[in-house]
Amino acid sequence: MIPVNTPFLNGNEKKYLNDCIDTGWISSEGPYVQKFEKNIANYIGQKYSTACSSGSAALDIAVKALGLKKDDEVIIPSFTIISCAQSLVKLGVKPVLVDSDYETFNMKVEDIEKKIRPQTKAIMIVHVFGLSADIDPILKIAKKYNLKIIEDAAEVIGQEYKGKKCGSFGDISTLSFYPNKHVTTGEGGMILTNSEELNKRAKSLRNLCFSQDPEKRFIHEDLGWNYRMTNIQAALGVAQFEQIDKMIEKKRHIGNSYNKLLKDINVINLPIYKTDYCENIYWVYAITLKDDYNKTAKEVILELKDYKIGSRPFFYPMHKQPVFNNMGLFLKVNLPQSEKLYEKGFYIPSGLALKNEEIFKVSEVLHKVLV
Repeated sequence: MIPVNTPFLNGNEKKYLNDCIDTGWISSEGPYVQKFEKNIANYIGQKYSTACSSGSAALDIAVKALGLKKDDEVIIPSFTIISCAQSLVKLGVKPVLVDSDYETFNMKVEDIEKKIRPQTKAIMIVHVFGLSADIDPILKIAKKYNLKIIEDAAEVIGQEYKGKKCGSFGDISTLSFYPNKHVTTGEGGMILTNSEELNKRAKSLRNLCFSQDPEKRFIHEDLGWNYRMTNIQAALGVAQFEQIDKMIEKKRHIGNSYNKLLKDINVINLPIYKTDYCENIYWVYAITLKDDYNKTAKEVILELKDYKIGSRPFFYPMHKQPVFNNMGLFLKVNLPQSEKLYEKGFYIPSGLALKNEEIFKVSEVLHKVLV
């Protein structure tokens, strides 16, 4: 079986993990946590960072740190992972959905302004699958209406928008270090900001809002979470980050290899190599079936499985999610491109440990299944 993702662990991971064990620093108090935070903040270009237990936890913290309240509204893409919407819904904040561009998979900038109301407090930019969203016009809209920017850069660690790192544009930004990301800690996430106030808030929320006064430690003024990252996780992240440039180079090698091998299959759309503002980082190698092709993405995925090739469907749109519909949300929302992406899209093995011979094998099987 060639899985969709296998992480690449050939650096100092064992050395740093052994150091945690040898010193006894395995909890969130260990030195690797702060080192990892500093490394990522410097790399992305934000002053402050807060490591936490997952990308979803990072979103929870980001939303609450901004002070968003019940009945406030935040504009987000429908085509994204559920974490983005549920971080809002859990606090009573209303996600207002926009459709996505079929070719870049990112939110349609031209749909944002028409969704803005007095209740709108923020826009959540989510970079999807390897291409960045078109950020400048979104920032212009945010400035015009005095809106905050939440930037979810989980899928594009190392990607640049017009030469500046994704994750550096948000009033508050989030990352994920799940095993399929360019840098992994197994499970983990991070909140980034240039605001000292938001940073203090994020660190408090991550740690159950314990008082900073030692004499009042167990006296709480607010509710947070135990979303701490352990020293063991951070040690893994520090080792992974040492090879970030190599990771990005490998991802682009995988993407460009597939581009060459699959270009003759005329029933599929290959991912865009480059836009006016960024070059694809190929977090995953995402394919869509052409409109006149007679198979669904679900059928292709099942056939690939028969050949022992792992693949995954695209995101199920937020406005179609039963959990939200059962809450009375998004019942009259119609976003055709997001729905079409789910029906027509899938991605193939593209993990950092993927070998060249496996790339050729996947291509060979795709030719059998699709042609």
